[in-house]
Amino acid sequence: MGETYPFTIEQFYRFVGEGKLMGAKCGRCGGIFVPPRPLCPKCQSRDLGWVQLKNRGKLLTYTVIHVAPEEFQQMTPYALGIIELEDGVRLPGIIRGVKHEDLRVGMTLEVDFDTANIPSKWPQWPRYFFRPTQTI
Repeated sequence: MGETYPFTIEQFYRFVGEGKLMGAKCGRCGGIFVPPRPLCPKCQSRDLGWVQLKNRGKLLTYTVIHVAPEEFQQMTPYALGIIELEDGVRLPGIIRGVKHEDLRVGMTLEVDFDTANIPSKWPQWPRYFFRPTQTI
């Protein structure tokens, strides 16, 4: 059997650093949740396993940040949204690669990963973000 990883935010970001978006899945009720924690928020079971989340989802809501915390001021203006992934997990994230005026609730976005431009005063965890899906 494979190695067991703790259900912590630190482990979540270790997976992000590997280019994987992971959530905790409950073996009792089947719920998938992020951020991970050692107890299912739905049924309080400790029967959990890591599962890789879908990389695509729909934009549920968003806002454009013009006045940001000091650590993010160099990024302003930037879009922040809540995306419902194809497996039902809702995840907040910065949205890149699209003009703010072109953002639309319901548009399809996909996860991407970035370790650059992490402010030195902020936790040095790798980052994920969302971008429009690539059309072929």
